[in-house]
Amino acid sequence: MENKSCNAPDADRQTLGVRAKLGYGVGDLAINLFFQSSIIFLLYFYTDIFGISAAAAATLFLVARLVDAVTDPMMGAIADRTRTKWGQFRPYLLWGAPPLAVVTLAMFTAPELSESGKLVYAYVTYILFSIAYTVVSIPYSSLTAVITDNSHERTVLTAYRMAFALLGGIIVGVGTQPLVTLFGGGALGFQITIGLYGGIAIAVLALTFANTTEKALAVSQTAPTIREMLSVLSGNLPLWLIIIAFFAGMLAFTIRSSAVIYYFSYNLGRADLFPLFMLAILASQFMGILITPWLSARLGKKRTYISGAALGILSGFALYMTPYDALGAIFVLSIVGSLCFAAPTVLGWSMLPDTIEYAQWKQGVRADGAIYATASFFQKLAMAIGGALAGLVLAGSGYVANETQSPEALNGILAMVSLIPVLALMMGTVAIWFYPIDEALHVRMRAEIKTRALAE
Repeated sequence: MENKSCNAPDADRQTLGVRAKLGYGVGDLAINLFFQSSIIFLLYFYTDIFGISAAAAATLFLVARLVDAVTDPMMGAIADRTRTKWGQFRPYLLWGAPPLAVVTLAMFTAPELSESGKLVYAYVTYILFSIAYTVVSIPYSSLTAVITDNSHERTVLTAYRMAFALLGGIIVGVGTQPLVTLFGGGALGFQITIGLYGGIAIAVLALTFANTTEKALAVSQTAPTIREMLSVLSGNLPLWLIIIAFFAGMLAFTIRSSAVIYYFSYNLGRADLFPLFMLAILASQFMGILITPWLSARLGKKRTYISGAALGILSGFALYMTPYDALGAIFVLSIVGSLCFAAPTVLGWSMLPDTIEYAQWKQGVRADGAIYATASFFQKLAMAIGGALAGLVLAGSGYVANETQSPEALNGILAMVSLIPVLALMMGTVAIWFYPIDEALHVRMRAEIKTRALAE
């Protein structure tokens, strides 16, 4: 993975050791135990286990995201102002993990309450989960920019991160249903399973804390003012193009992930194949993640991103036209799509730190936390809209939990695993087409930033 043949020359290449890459990357396994559980199973848990209607769950996902309009920028500002002997971002991984584990467990608990009581409980626990997740996820993502300032190394580091994120996804996607059954099924099975995931995540995030190092330059800077942070955000075109791509990608991912379990249970009538399907698509994405740094070093980030997205979009259209009894074709098309979309997944996170340096180059202000918080907010907004849209499609098409579904409901579920995600991804790909930072410009930006720093 340590390929030296990047498109642009880079005399200051800082090659990270395997320990640093593994130490950082494994943290996303922990975060994805929480994230994937909420994306893949929470809507299903609400409708088929807890007994909340699909329409009520849709409203919940959307309304709760209003909290992030406050908490995400607040967390970004707090992180940018944090100065400890452990760094700006690492302490939040250590101390934020236990509360996140507790509220995730509460979110997947189904107390015996009235219909209105269930809604209140769901709102409270889901909002607390959103806040706790923000406290951990924004500092974790921000670490990419302060562990290394080398563009290619960021791609490699992000590939490690995404590989472990997929491992977390495999654990959740493949292991949850069998574990829920093992632990008694229903609400109790979910509660014990999510509690187990939480314990693992706490231990893994402690490993990330212990095995990562923040660059002294990032920690010793003067904290940016609120006005400077707003200026960094408003004058940063590359950032907003990445955010559009992030938003579109997360919207597609949320809708599709929320619908897949319904697709296998009702459209295909093969709920037993769901764990195998999750293993297949996540394993293929893992392979895509492994080859993305190699492709990026030869084609550049932008070309690799667009090529992967275009092939994935074609596979989505093909899936929509595939009959339900063609299980082999459904698996193959889904595997191909997952393999192709590995590149946009890795490169989006690899390109985001470059926008931090773009702002520093253009405006002389570095605001890692504010930029990651803004990206996180729009990702969560996409999660909210995606989760709400999934619930609304189910409700609008006449979905009834645990019953044989109407043709309209089956068509709605099919659209959520194929056409709707494809349309979202097309929007994100167009945004990346206009992204201006290539490898040569990034080298130039870094050189000029360092020259200014030496002159001060």
